[in-house]
Amino acid sequence: MKEFDWEAPLEGAPPVTRQAEPAEALTASVIAPRRPHERKSPKGAKGKKGPKFAVLGAGHGGLAMAGHLASMGFRVNLWNRSEDRVEHLRRRGAIELEGVITGEGRLELATTDIGEAVRDVDVIMVVVPAYAHREVATRLAGVVHDGQAIVLNPGRTGGALEVRNVFLQKGVTADVTLAEAQTFLYISRHIEPTSAHIFDVKNEVPVAALPSYKTADVLRILRTAYPQFVAGDNVLKTGLDNIGAIFHPGVMILNAGRIESTHGDFEYYLDGITPSVAAILERMDRERVAVAEALGIHAHTTREWLYLVYNSPGRDLYQAVQSTPGYKGVTAPAHLNHRYILEDVPMSLVPMASIGEMLGVQVPTIRAMIHLASTVHGRDFWKEGRTVDHLGLKGMSVKDIRLMVAGSGPGGAT
Repeated sequence: MKEFDWEAPLEGAPPVTRQAEPAEALTASVIAPRRPHERKSPKGAKGKKGPKFAVLGAGHGGLAMAGHLASMGFRVNLWNRSEDRVEHLRRRGAIELEGVITGEGRLELATTDIGEAVRDVDVIMVVVPAYAHREVATRLAGVVHDGQAIVLNPGRTGGALEVRNVFLQKGVTADVTLAEAQTFLYISRHIEPTSAHIFDVKNEVPVAALPSYKTADVLRILRTAYPQFVAGDNVLKTGLDNIGAIFHPGVMILNAGRIESTHGDFEYYLDGITPSVAAILERMDRERVAVAEALGIHAHTTREWLYLVYNSPGRDLYQAVQSTPGYKGVTAPAHLNHRYILEDVPMSLVPMASIGEMLGVQVPTIRAMIHLASTVHGRDFWKEGRTVDHLGLKGMSVKDIRLMVAGSGPGGAT
């Protein structure tokens, strides 16, 4: 199995000395207007009651989630692949939080043994980059047990489908429920191996289970800790409403020369999305929406999303981006070895294109972007990515896919 450096610091995460950039919000679904965050612990959290969680991944997001859950009084195990990070957490015994959430969350366990981490928990929160989901699913296959919920934070496009396919290939018989969040709940950065700065917590994040009839059950347990989680239609909807698939790799590839020559010294959205770049992004977006329509899913266009989330008007995508005040001051990544390509191309664009082509939808612009990204990095993102083979969808009709996702077709139950 190919190992990925998915424990490396998240490139592009905002430093703790300045205001958080809204880049993570790009993968969000339509959210309600901002309102002050409640700092009260959910009912049942105090006194180490309620569900027990395992958080898999001790990067920026994993530390924030594990620390916050523990600070609210939930029992939390934290797993990470590398011993060095775990040893710091083991010695300290807790995660210190600063930013919009402050305090300390004491862990029940910090370990590199994934079986030990998930042995007696109710909810497994997977908080690693999407390109590590396949590896984590393989590690989990022999250790999960009946009644557990596994939630990808987030799934990008096809995350839950890929994990389901790995479990089927590995012969997992445990009655577990798979689910995915449409975007990550926190905007955060780890400061030290045992501390995290939380810049913001999103107001509303859709979650969908696979099969979808189990979404209510998953939400019932998740909302004891996170009232921000709301019901998503299904995992097709959460995956195809992935706006970051358009804004991340497209802008990076179309500004590759500028990024390399300036080391990212320009405004990512306001300078990087020129009228010509916006025209290409809109063509990619039309292809994404067409793939969703072929599956019977309504996906918001990027222009609709910008208006609904940021109230940004515009006759085209270029005008809408320029009318978004939140993008002012957001600088570009300093190099192309960045998750906007390394994660979003194989885990977002590839599944969109692969599903589309299987269903007879033409996706030439998305295909071109995958090819260019592969050329720049000297690797085959199509081969690495979530094709219909890796998602377990090869040869399936729209009817079969919809029934499977709903849980009423062959293989619908996990």
